[in-house]
Amino acid sequence: MDMRAIIMGLTFALMWSSAFTSARIIVADASPLFSLALRFLISGVLGVLIARAMGQSWRLTRPQLFATIMFGICQNALYLGLNFYAMQTIEASVAAIIASTMPLMVALANWLIFKERLRPLGLIGLLMGFGGVALIMGARISGGIDMFGLILCVLGALALTFATLSVRGATSGGNFMMVVGLQMLVGSAVLFVAAPVFETIYINPTVPFLLAFAYTTLVPGLAATLIWFLLLDRIGAIRASTFHFLNPAFGVAVAAALLGESLGVLDGLGVAITTLGILAVQLARQPAPKPA
Repeated sequence: MDMRAIIMGLTFALMWSSAFTSARIIVADASPLFSLALRFLISGVLGVLIARAMGQSWRLTRPQLFATIMFGICQNALYLGLNFYAMQTIEASVAAIIASTMPLMVALANWLIFKERLRPLGLIGLLMGFGGVALIMGARISGGIDMFGLILCVLGALALTFATLSVRGATSGGNFMMVVGLQMLVGSAVLFVAAPVFETIYINPTVPFLLAFAYTTLVPGLAATLIWFLLLDRIGAIRASTFHFLNPAFGVAVAAALLGESLGVLDGLGVAITTLGILAVQLARQPAPKPA
């Protein structure tokens, strides 16, 4: 893994983790599904325009088209939609920790369903990762966390896992910015249909809302997604996923710094265990070095 890939991975992890804090700010002043649909509409149009300016084609390969649609539905509409809705009552740090279990769920699915070989380090990492999350959630549940919001976050993590398993076909054939723009427009279309069904639509255009909305639209929404696609193409899905081990720590740190969310002793211990577990799983899934 070269230095450019490392910088891309660190940048993506920080952008991705910060999105939970900005989302928490947004849902304080706007209905979550409608605001998310509006964000994806703006990001998607910008992405497509940038792609056309870069000379990228509308014509996607069949695997790209399928993966783009699935990614748009599963990640943008389901994963982010469920998380935005949940963060009306769930803290950003909790949502970030649950979402960060995606690499663990991917590894577990590959092992159980697709019969991918998982080394002992990976099995230890799975136990540590899920154990760390259980430690955090046990403390939060005893503290009176909103269970409906917690369930929505878990369902969102499952949708993100499925999106990650299906996105591989969209990383071949180029047209990365076009793929990014189109999958956001897919998510936007689904959310615009869902918003009037599940919520009362409103927007209170405060300064924090406008700043958080602009940041979420351009940075985690557009830039982070493009970096992720480029990183997948540069080093592959297994190596790129290694950077997800930083998400629990980054997500909690950003929420504590900007929102003042408290971090108890059990929370800190759980974050550390989860982080090490995710790292162990990703290291175990790395391809073995070729003999000289």
